[in-house]
Amino acid sequence: SAPRGERLRRALEALGPIFVKFGQVLSTRRDLLPADLADELAKLQDQVPPFAPELAETVLTAAYGKPGAEVFARFEREPVASASGAQVHFATLRPEDGGHDVAVKILRPGIGMVIDHDLALLRTAAGWLERLWPEARRLKPREVVAEFDKYLHDELDLMREAANCTQLRRNFVDSTLLLVPEVHWPWCAQNVMVMQRMRGTPISQIEALRAAEVKATFVWPSSEAARCPALLER
Repeated sequence: SAPRGERLRRALEALGPIFVKFGQVLSTRRDLLPADLADELAKLQDQVPPFAPELAETVLTAAYGKPGAEVFARFEREPVASASGAQVHFATLRPEDGGHDVAVKILRPGIGMVIDHDLALLRTAAGWLERLWPEARRLKPREVVAEFDKYLHDELDLMREAANCTQLRRNFVDSTLLLVPEVHWPWCAQNVMVMQRMRGTPISQIEALRAAEVKATFVWPSSEAARCPALLER
């Protein structure tokens, strides 16, 4: 009896991380999906059912060699966001460590085994597809699965994500348009990433942005405007 979008979202959640990823990608294609489906699938980006706070504590203890309560001055047990591969908790570093408000990203326990199992099924399906459907070879399903495999395993290494985030911050250190959170490296591990807590309004919350009187400005290249004067009026 639930709306079709909710039924689809719950089905993808039940099928596992790979299918949640698929739903996340679909949610960005509003040119292909009706609004009700896109809105519901967008919840897969940060509203997937979280894992238990006790499991998060177990991950922190394994990463740091001591409980999270001894690492942070404050750690919120309930996550602020949860996706297919990880969830995020707010915390505060101890005064001797700077006392900064931070966001702690924790990888889902056992997520690697689940993804490997699902990828094995996808490889089998891709092989059968190539054997049974002549047109499949043109679509290269096994190569697609291999690319998906690399993409997913890259996401399972939060040290890699921390390095990418640090490089991005370095690239835009003098920018007035983009602010990239600082990574707190001493508290990062392969399955835990600690970064500066950022405060703001998601771009998808149109009404909240309007209430805050946020205005969008589009800057067109002068060469483009010269070819199309109407752009200057816009």
